[in-house]
Amino acid sequence: MQTVVENVNVVDLRVPTSDTLLGSDPFHKKPNYSAVLTTLETNTGHTGVSVAFTAGAGNDWIAYGVRDLGQLMPGMSLDTFIDDPGEFHRLLIDHHQLRWLADGVNRMAAGSLVNAMWDVWAKHAEKPMWKLLVDLPPEKIVQCIDWRYLRDALTPDEALQILNGNRDSTRQRERPLLQSGPKAYSTAGWLGLTDAQIIETVNQVKALGFDCFKMKVGQELGFDRRRLAFIREAIGEEARLMLDANQIWGVDEAIAYMEELTAFDPTWIEEPTARDDVLGYVKISRALEKHGIGVAAGEQVPSPVVFKQLLTSGGIQYCQIDATRLAGVNDVLAIILIAAKFGVPVCPHGGGIGLCNMIQHYAMWDQICVSARSDTQVVEYLNFLQEEVFLEPIQVQQGAYVAPTVPGWGLEMQADFVAAHTYPTGSVWQGREASGGVTFLA
Repeated sequence: MQTVVENVNVVDLRVPTSDTLLGSDPFHKKPNYSAVLTTLETNTGHTGVSVAFTAGAGNDWIAYGVRDLGQLMPGMSLDTFIDDPGEFHRLLIDHHQLRWLADGVNRMAAGSLVNAMWDVWAKHAEKPMWKLLVDLPPEKIVQCIDWRYLRDALTPDEALQILNGNRDSTRQRERPLLQSGPKAYSTAGWLGLTDAQIIETVNQVKALGFDCFKMKVGQELGFDRRRLAFIREAIGEEARLMLDANQIWGVDEAIAYMEELTAFDPTWIEEPTARDDVLGYVKISRALEKHGIGVAAGEQVPSPVVFKQLLTSGGIQYCQIDATRLAGVNDVLAIILIAAKFGVPVCPHGGGIGLCNMIQHYAMWDQICVSARSDTQVVEYLNFLQEEVFLEPIQVQQGAYVAPTVPGWGLEMQADFVAAHTYPTGSVWQGREASGGVTFLA
């Protein structure tokens, strides 16, 4: 029997993290971590699950987009998708009624359905997503990618050369990665947390073997210098310290600000300026190179084309793919391959609801099949919204992710969590609906 999509179910989930200030940064001062949960229901019982992360009321926009595009899904067969995943991807991103909307919400909504179809495929194959990708022939990976705007940076033949060049040693890299997992780092220094709360988080993840930590900066220079001093003391001189400004600065401001923080030996400054200012990133990277500070970005980069520009120009030294910002697996495969060609380590962006669960699969595929493994590749990890949310929460040990083994993405959620956090009907929102919507201001 062919597996055919029969229904698309979309749920708007919001968590009032504005109460605890977990996730707070210079722009998102009181975020409500949220996700659009998409489930494809099929005639054979296989379900395709995906999430699209937002920070609150943006869920309204994504949920509408997924439901609207979801009208194309009933009757879609898994065999048709497997035969040409690239054709399905183009159906959504090139829809003649919607392409005028460009990227952003449009691409994220498309990605929700693309990622859910990949989940159906992986479950049908009874493989975790990373293993499905690892086992695919290089020709199938290349077939998935929309090459129209990328060929000037990476051709299909070059992609095949990268993948085939690693093919014979794939199993040699897979075995140790299954044992020790991709190296992780912890975001501990949320702006809204007290020093005591940050130290508590640092100590928790240090006990798990972490030696890489990230702190939010950009609120005020004196505040940042004081906080960086005590965090550097807490983590030790040998630990890696990464900084994240969440796009708060202009280009010259970013350079001047970071030159005041060189004494703390940061590995990178993440999102120092606007998400798509490629020339700005080039200028910042060149200015900070002499200080040994790299530039990282990608969690809000809206398309593979902007990634192409950042990677080919030297605008970033760390490529931070996000699992739900783009139009799904197909887009991310392309970016990882371009990053490999230009020697830029892929350090996926995690956090939110479900992002860490997904990015571990991309890190596994990258480090097994594409770039191979090195200590320059670190994967973001957050130690909340896991045990109480997912049936198969992510696991870490000795400072690394534990390789997932359940089929698909592993995004199935606890029914009680879904019921309680569905907006605005869930129990956690009763009597406080306004604090979850667009009129709630920090």
